Amino acid sequence: MNFRYISFRKPSLTLKTAAKYLLLLIAMFLVDLALPQREPLSFALAFGAAVCGLDPFVCAAWHLAASAVSLSAAASLSAGVQSAFLLLVMVLYRRFGRQLRFERAIYALIAQLPFLFLFPHSGYSLFPFAVFWQKMLLCAFLTVLCFLFEGALHALLFRAFKCRLGGSEIAELALLWLFLGMGLIRVAGNIPFFAVAALAGALAVFLFKSAVAVPFALVLSLPLCVSDVSAVPAALFAALACLALLFLPYGRIASALALFLGFLGAEYFVGLYEGSAAQISLTLLAVFLPLAALCCVPEKLFRRASHTLLFYRESALPRIAINRNRRAVGEQLFEVSALFREIESAFRTEERPDNAGARIREKLTASLCTSCPNRRKCREARVPEAMDKLIAVGKAKGRVNLIDLPAELSSACNNTAGLLFALNKSLAEYRRYAYEMQAAREGKRLLADQAHGISEILRDIALEQSGEYVFSDEESRLSRALASAGILSSEIFLYGEGARFTVSMTLENRVNAVRLVKIASVTLGVPLALAEKIPLTPDRACFILKRKANFDAAFGIASCPKKGEQASGDTHSILKIDERRFLVALSDGMGSGEGARDVSDQTLSLLESFYKAKMPSETVLGTVNKLIAFSAEETFSCLDLAAVNLDTGDADIVKIGSPAGFVLSGEELRVLEGESLPIGMLEAVHPATLRVEMKADDFLIFMSDGVTTAFGSSAELCAYLSQLKPLNPQSLAEDILHTALGRYDGKAEDDMTVLTVKLTKAA
Repeated sequence: MNFRYISFRKPSLTLKTAAKYLLLLIAMFLVDLALPQREPLSFALAFGAAVCGLDPFVCAAWHLAASAVSLSAAASLSAGVQSAFLLLVMVLYRRFGRQLRFERAIYALIAQLPFLFLFPHSGYSLFPFAVFWQKMLLCAFLTVLCFLFEGALHALLFRAFKCRLGGSEIAELALLWLFLGMGLIRVAGNIPFFAVAALAGALAVFLFKSAVAVPFALVLSLPLCVSDVSAVPAALFAALACLALLFLPYGRIASALALFLGFLGAEYFVGLYEGSAAQISLTLLAVFLPLAALCCVPEKLFRRASHTLLFYRESALPRIAINRNRRAVGEQLFEVSALFREIESAFRTEERPDNAGARIREKLTASLCTSCPNRRKCREARVPEAMDKLIAVGKAKGRVNLIDLPAELSSACNNTAGLLFALNKSLAEYRRYAYEMQAAREGKRLLADQAHGISEILRDIALEQSGEYVFSDEESRLSRALASAGILSSEIFLYGEGARFTVSMTLENRVNAVRLVKIASVTLGVPLALAEKIPLTPDRACFILKRKANFDAAFGIASCPKKGEQASGDTHSILKIDERRFLVALSDGMGSGEGARDVSDQTLSLLESFYKAKMPSETVLGTVNKLIAFSAEETFSCLDLAAVNLDTGDADIVKIGSPAGFVLSGEELRVLEGESLPIGMLEAVHPATLRVEMKADDFLIFMSDGVTTAFGSSAELCAYLSQLKPLNPQSLAEDILHTALGRYDGKAEDDMTVLTVKLTKAA
């Protein structure tokens, strides 16, 4: 027995409340008419309603009023005592602020004593024992019925149309309908019952649109089957529900018409047409009018009602918790991003003016000119200005000699040798100081660039995390589509927009992924692909679908080291940045062998790490150039790099000191050129960057200089590539390398590598 903690509250008088109490009164009258001797089943309803929080005064009054159907003063007296006892218990509990718990079972049993001793009952011939013992058995039945009706009312008042009902709640509602239907048949006959059953059955078909309507129809038939076994078999209700479902794909009118015609034909065998014309007409109208009324209801109302009754319903609390966490993470990331902005500002200080010349002149004047007897004559001859010119020349050249002396200074100064010696000594100290300051500035600039890049990454993540997951009607639509295909999902979660659109579902492990993806893609109107399948239990898993990119890519690589070398100085990389982008790169270390290969590997490794972290491109190239320049002596690297977007086909090309690349598009050959020096050769790299729009079946070709040199000239290489008709990127790379080696008589004069990429339309 399910015990509930009940709190009492004073209802406010509204139209909804008035309708609720009116329906309760009608229900009490009907259940009191359900059994042949009109036993007071309404007390079970009054007890259940009061325990569920309805006004106990109204519940007690309604029970007393319903006893009038017995047409007996003794029955009314019994109901009055029961009502008074119920009211006393409820008022006392409300007065002392207590809650009804398991003890209400005792109160329900005590409340049956007036029925046992006061209610007029002649007994049933079906039971072969005395009337008193039959009434004792009925008391036990009515006590149990109090809790069953309480469960049914609790489901109707608090859970129906808000969440999925449990099996016990559905059974309790079915029992309540059984007694209500029996009472309706006893008081008004079969015709009103047919009207209610037709309305409820058709409504179930239109709302559920599934086999759930069939057992619902069986439940509807129970009161008629119990009241009059020969009237209509239960199987007929189930058959009519199946008939309505069969025609439902053609519209509500077709489904309702099929149900009505089916009922029309079934009544021929039941015997309706043997009755009077009035009875036949009223019965048919009782079925036809509710069906016609349902056909006139707007589809929008059916969709809203159906949404509340679906098998699938996303819980609100988990989504709220996720959104709260996402907001908190987003806010924290914004704060950390701002912190790195401050770090960037702290390191990116303005350059101070270089006043080293003035300091050197003051030092020279203090050491050489203070004790010189001709210092006044030198000042009049504008020697200080001449000394500034000499110092400027020294800063530019690194040191000075006699030929650098200005005429004013050589004619006026008597100690030119000492001046040159002291100046060269100061310039040496200045060079050391300037080198240290430059290194410090470069280090601060590098740290500022890194802080800027990290700030940008954190800001982008914060913006992404700040977006909230909201409820979507498409989740319910997808649930219905899967259910109609025999795939039941207890959870569906849609989130993200555009390229980030993601569908997560909890399904059985054995679900066919290809079929699942097809159904989801058609239902949502988005091309999807299975991204991940995460096991949850031995028989269930989480299927994650993501938006499919418009293009797929295939790659080819062919390489040959320089003759006499064991390793090639060329390295290549193919990297998946995320679900929508990939990166390909070819790096050619200056020279051949292990040393050149180490430089290429280092360059590509750095680039991959930065791009994978989604660092801004301008920060990536400048940082990698500084790190390569700082890390080794006279080691440089040429680079071809392409970051390709699989949604648009756009390729961002970066070329640093590398030979020409190519895009082979049908009959057209596009040349990709750059003029920058290799990475590491200068303190600041200025790469050649361009964006190329690629289409399906286009080929991107990168080659190291060992390959391009073999063809002699760019014109010869372009002529060769233009006549190619490649089918796949690997054969294209091998053909180009084979042709280049043939021009060297099979012996590579330099490291040779060909990297190719082909875009294809996604299946």
